[in-house]
Amino acid sequence: MLAIIKGAGDLASGVAVRLHRAGVQLIMTDIDKPTAIRRTVSFCRAVWEGHASVEDVHAQKAADAADALRIAHSGTIAVLVDPSGACIDTLQPDAVIDARLMKQNFGTHMTDAPVVIALGPGYWAGRDCHAVVETMRGHDLGRVITQGSAQPDTGRPGNIGGYTAERILRAPCDGVWQTTLGIGSMVKQGEVVASVAGMPVYSQLNGVLRGLLPNGTPVRQGMKSGDVDPRGVQDYCLTVSDKARAIGGGVLEALLMLSGGIP
Repeated sequence: MLAIIKGAGDLASGVAVRLHRAGVQLIMTDIDKPTAIRRTVSFCRAVWEGHASVEDVHAQKAADAADALRIAHSGTIAVLVDPSGACIDTLQPDAVIDARLMKQNFGTHMTDAPVVIALGPGYWAGRDCHAVVETMRGHDLGRVITQGSAQPDTGRPGNIGGYTAERILRAPCDGVWQTTLGIGSMVKQGEVVASVAGMPVYSQLNGVLRGLLPNGTPVRQGMKSGDVDPRGVQDYCLTVSDKARAIGGGVLEALLMLSGGIP
C-alpha cells in the first residue's frame, strides 16, 4: 500500500511512524522552507538535511516524484518538496492523508485517492474526505469520524502540565529569529530564549525547550516559534508525542477500515 501524507511536521510524522511500522509505503510532501518547531521529531528536517530519523524510522529527501516512489518502495519514507501535492496525480496512491492541520481545506478532495483522510477541523467527512481524525486533546483525541467534522479550533494550545498558552513562544515582531539555545535546553521563567529585531522573547515558565525554530529563521509577529514543556523531561524532545501517537492510531484505524486491510 502506498500513501501520500501532506505535511511533514511533528503530528504528520507521528502518523508516518505508525503507518510505516504497519507496513505502509510512505511519501510525505512539504514546502521548501518548513517551519515546524518540533524539528527533532519531524521528518520535514530531511528537506534541508537530506535525511531524518524519528524513533529509528528513517526518511530521505526525494528529487522528484519518481525518486520519491523509488525511496518509498525501498522501505524508507520519502520526503518531497511539493506544496501543491502535484505528485498525487502522477503517482496515484492508495491513500492520501492531509496532515497539514491548516484549519481549513486547501485543495484536498475525496477523489484524490481511494482513501482520503484528513486531520482536525476544516474538513467534512463524506464531502471533502472519507474520514476525519479528531486532533483536539481530550476524550475524543484520535477518534475516526466518517460523517461530519472534527471539533472546531479553539485557538488555545492544549493543556500540558497545567499550562496552555503560556507554553508557546511567539515572535514579538517581524524579523529574524535569533537564539543560541537548542531543543532540549532547560529554561527558567523569565529567561531570554531568543530575540527578534532586538526584542527579547522570554520563557513564561520553567521547563525544557521541546520545540524551537532554528537560529536565523525569518518570522512574522505572533508566529509560533517555540514550545516550553513544563514537565521538563528531555527525552520527550526526541520521541513522538502522546497526541501524535493517538492521532496516528486513528489514521491507521481509518486506513484499515476504509481499505479493507493492509496487504
